[in-house]
Amino acid sequence: MAARGLRRAGPLGISALALLVLVIVLALVAPLIWQQRADAINAAEILRGPSGAHPAGTDLLGRDIFARVLVATRLSVGLALLATVLGVTAGLLVGATTAVLGRRAGRWIGTLINITVAFPNLLLALFFAVIFGVGAKGAVLAIGFATAPGFARITQTLASGVAGRDFIAAARIAGVGRFRILTRHVLPNIAEPLVVTATIAMGGAMLAFASLSFLGLGVQAPSYDWGRLLGEGLQQIYIHPAGALIPGLAVVLAAMAFNLSGEVVARAIGLRSTSTGTLGDPPPPAPSDPMPEADALLAVHNLQVSFPGVRPVRGVSLSLRRGEAVGIVGESGSGKSLTALAIARLIEPPGEVTADRLEFLGEDLRGDVSAHRRLLGTSLAMVFQDPMTSLNPVQRVGRQLAEVVRTHQRADRRTAWARAVDRLSAVRIADAAKRAGQLPHEFSGGMRQRAMIGMGVMANPALVIADEPTTALDVTVQKQVLQLLQNIRSAENVGLLFISHDVTVVGQVCERVLVMYAGRIVEDLPASALREHARHPYTRALVAAVPDMETDRNLPLAVIPGRPPDPRDLPVGCAFAARCPLATDRCREEDPPLDSLETGRRVACWHAEQTVPHLSLIKGEQS
Repeated sequence: MAARGLRRAGPLGISALALLVLVIVLALVAPLIWQQRADAINAAEILRGPSGAHPAGTDLLGRDIFARVLVATRLSVGLALLATVLGVTAGLLVGATTAVLGRRAGRWIGTLINITVAFPNLLLALFFAVIFGVGAKGAVLAIGFATAPGFARITQTLASGVAGRDFIAAARIAGVGRFRILTRHVLPNIAEPLVVTATIAMGGAMLAFASLSFLGLGVQAPSYDWGRLLGEGLQQIYIHPAGALIPGLAVVLAAMAFNLSGEVVARAIGLRSTSTGTLGDPPPPAPSDPMPEADALLAVHNLQVSFPGVRPVRGVSLSLRRGEAVGIVGESGSGKSLTALAIARLIEPPGEVTADRLEFLGEDLRGDVSAHRRLLGTSLAMVFQDPMTSLNPVQRVGRQLAEVVRTHQRADRRTAWARAVDRLSAVRIADAAKRAGQLPHEFSGGMRQRAMIGMGVMANPALVIADEPTTALDVTVQKQVLQLLQNIRSAENVGLLFISHDVTVVGQVCERVLVMYAGRIVEDLPASALREHARHPYTRALVAAVPDMETDRNLPLAVIPGRPPDPRDLPVGCAFAARCPLATDRCREEDPPLDSLETGRRVACWHAEQTVPHLSLIKGEQS
């Protein structure tokens, strides 16, 4: 893999890497070979020009400048490396504050980072040099703290990009702590750009150190580095230019070697990269209670999710019993996934979740999330839509599954690994022991999704929330995944909350269907009544939009006219009125409540009683 990375680097990268190796070798061996020659004073050889005996001439004390430059490599590189380690470490800690301490603390520290990044590094180094004092120690601290803000800014930006991935959400719902998420899931996925940035920072630190020593603020006599040698040579530049040229050339070449070799190093070691406002929409009508909840595994009443300026989930109420499969269906943007994330307590600030009731296994989930993390991490499993983003790309699949039982059951490494292999085998992954040691990219799409389901059942959950788990799969693999979910549900009496935009799939998998539109449930009905006895025009339109074997191929495919409303600007009345062929003035002025029609049926429509349960209305509208 390293050889492959070197081949991709090209001639420039290979040359830079060779130069870098030369610099490092000189830093190690030069003082051992040339130290005595560099320190030898010869009054008869003062300020001699370049010659065979002295390739770069001599200085004011007759010492060999070339030998001194070679010997100074160790101190120049060593101090720059020390300053870089200090700056990178400080920047990494500060930049990761958001992931460890939360958004509020991260916002204040982020503001401080933005202020300090606005100043040039050398200016900050000079400022800190005055504070920490003259000398090598003060220069190391000054350059380290001057490097930290830029590295912190990059770390914060990269970490925030990875923090939104599904595998981070999966780790959070499994109960993994913030620090562990940072070290095991976030940092490994941003390692490549951080390595490149750190290597470039090393070159910058070398230039900064040479600058401070040149100005007399860095290394002090009798010690010397390239910057001090450059300052001494500059005093005689008109009569002895080689004395300044050679140290200056050493600084430039070493800094260039570090700057250009960053990408080569990253490839060679095989790393991988990877608003405020007020809520303007009117409050929804008070939702009616869902079905009786005496034996409810999950009970939700009047769930609302809001962000600054928008409320995408408005008053959702549902219940789910052990072993029951409930589907949530609707167009993209209807609030299905946000409802699931709110139930799993995965909504972070500035998002806000409120509910009159939010209970799982009899526990009220409306309090502190950390207090319920163990319950959610063991009894609730979440299967996300895209299996490639649901698994950490830089960790072995078996290790990711084992993390669940190691976190919650304190199992040792061997026991957790055996459990992971067993779960992979249970979800019908062939040669599970071998597959457990592979990375996610070595799995097919269907295998990755089955692995995600295996991760979900590692701790024998009572509820599985499947958020469009088959959307990215072909129909053959889709059938296998759906059958797997059915088998898990029937074998272990697990409740299933299945989210999809495909009403046909939901009708096949679930016993009850919740239809969402514009952030609220508009119909709750048995799956058996979905095709022929739906009462809400939107539900009927969704069913009509799915072609079947009886669809006339000579006619255009049925579609729902218009588009869903913007959740930031919802209409006063029924949100579906602008697209509904049955809409009246009352629909445009009053939002219908979600009322019970009969046992097991709820619908939010002013015309539910009069609606004839057939699909020709929507199809006829299109034809």
